[in-house]
Amino acid sequence: MAIRLHKKMLASLATLALGTALPVHAVAGSYGAGIDNSQWYLAESVFECSLVHEVPGYGRAVFRHRAGEKLFFFLESETHLMRPGRGSLVVEAPSWRPGVAVRPVGVVKVTDGRRPVSLGARRAVILVQSLLEGMQPTVTRDSWYDGKPVRVQVSNINFNGQYQRYRSCAANLLPANFDQVGRSSVAFATGSKKLSKADMNHLDNIVAYIMADSTVERVFVDGHTDVVGSRIDNRALSEERANVVADYLKSRGVAKDLITQRSHGDRYPASRRRAENRRTTIRLQREGDRPELQQANGYGSASAG
Repeated sequence: MAIRLHKKMLASLATLALGTALPVHAVAGSYGAGIDNSQWYLAESVFECSLVHEVPGYGRAVFRHRAGEKLFFFLESETHLMRPGRGSLVVEAPSWRPGVAVRPVGVVKVTDGRRPVSLGARRAVILVQSLLEGMQPTVTRDSWYDGKPVRVQVSNINFNGQYQRYRSCAANLLPANFDQVGRSSVAFATGSKKLSKADMNHLDNIVAYIMADSTVERVFVDGHTDVVGSRIDNRALSEERANVVADYLKSRGVAKDLITQRSHGDRYPASRRRAENRRTTIRLQREGDRPELQQANGYGSASAG
């Protein structure tokens, strides 16, 4: 009687694993949504599109597409069910489609964290295609608890409709995300203050982000030079480089009051390589950013006076 009660308690722990943060590891088993409880949800904005699938008893399966990046996939769980190491990824038919062969996708790396499995663009696309075909991607790895297999299945039920909405969302993403434009720079040739076509495209991406993110409250534009030439000439050149970038941003719609321009000559080199010091840096400050981290060169290596 005591043994049967103990087994029932362990099974309950596995079922409740999604909503708990227990220090012990749950029982090995198979986790996946059925016909009655399989749902997909789309979180959409111009910054990111995410397809989220709840896996009962385990956590979530998520396809995420950030602006300026490619689609990727991850499993997320509040409890550490899988032992870190090499797991397997296959695509298999649901139980109501017997006789369909399992398709191996390959080995996956399982880590000890909140997102134990993460897959890049190529495999993420393979999973999407398999779901559209009515198949179920399945990750298997030994459990922490007893070494028996833990199987996490991603259900295809109700996926297709949300995926079509995801495609519309992805088509309207910004060209870049904050990590790509929040701290960036424009390089110049020796003595030059001219923007190239590539520079303009990069600045256009920054403008698109600024116009979409209402939390951006300041844009710091800092001009720099290398050490060649006199201090006076370099200071003037760094000012012209800051001006040309700031003027371009304003011509594309960034409010003048949002921009803070500074020029530093050769005072704050970013590198021993001269070419990397002939630059104008652009840094976006959002609400809540710490003012003490505002740096002249936009990379935190030297503070402005």
